Amino acid sequence: MGRVRVVAAGETAESAGSWGYPRPDGPGGGSVVRRILLGSQLRRLRESRGITREAAGYSIRASESKISRMELGRVSFKARDVEDLLTLYGVADDAERGSLLGLAKEANVAGWWHSFGDVLPGWFQTYIGLEGAASLIRIYEVQFVHGLLQTESYAHAVVVRGMPDAPAAEIDKRVALRLERQKALVSENAPRLHVVLDEAALRRPYGDRSVMQDQLRHLIEVSEHPNITLQVMPFSFGGHAGESGAFTMLRFPESDLSDIVYLEQLTSALYLDKREEVALYERVMGRLCEDSPDPAGTRDLLRGLLQLI
Repeated sequence: MGRVRVVAAGETAESAGSWGYPRPDGPGGGSVVRRILLGSQLRRLRESRGITREAAGYSIRASESKISRMELGRVSFKARDVEDLLTLYGVADDAERGSLLGLAKEANVAGWWHSFGDVLPGWFQTYIGLEGAASLIRIYEVQFVHGLLQTESYAHAVVVRGMPDAPAAEIDKRVALRLERQKALVSENAPRLHVVLDEAALRRPYGDRSVMQDQLRHLIEVSEHPNITLQVMPFSFGGHAGESGAFTMLRFPESDLSDIVYLEQLTSALYLDKREEVALYERVMGRLCEDSPDPAGTRDLLRGLLQLI
């Protein structure tokens, strides 16, 4: 995948309330990942036969750029195209062909979040699919409590702050989508979640006093869940490793898919999977975890903040 820039107009996923993802065994939950896996396997097969993208495209009546998009997992797959490419690449074994064609079928299953397309930016759907298929999610957040850990009232305040002119129905739908996303954390195949929140995210008020109190209590409660690790980087530590800002790291159960770092900006997002780039964020996350109070100490910090509100 390398470095992929996805551009959107004037909206960030957290502030706009664009949340929601299923586990990979749910309908469409792993379709994005499966597209990437299938594309990667087709690329390896093509390269192993010394076939150019142009020649591959010609065989399925498509352009070289279409082959490139297929191999990057950015488009859906037609069964006939996959069959023709497998034939071109010399894949004759019925079991191997059947496996790849089955992967193509699964890759085309639409995620349930597509029904929220009216409030979900198209550029963010790739992220939802990837995060929904992750087995480990690691997050550093500085602006506000991360969407996976927000209460309904806090989420409503964040969405309103991010989209002050949106109609009430749209705001409600975005909040509902975010809450739906959180169900993954208590599902049978729940991912492991490790979040480091900067203390600034807890000091910055969203909503009134009761909203912030409920949010802090919620963080204390969810931090006890066995699959959730929560730490807070306190002001008292001073400067720390997270100086470059918020980021998310995704790890997948599929061995063929590398870890991905997701960086969200005001009008775009970056997906990084180059080993050397991911390693840098691994080190930053490791230092943040090492320098922050452990989960028990974090709960004490949260209780202290609760008394100040």
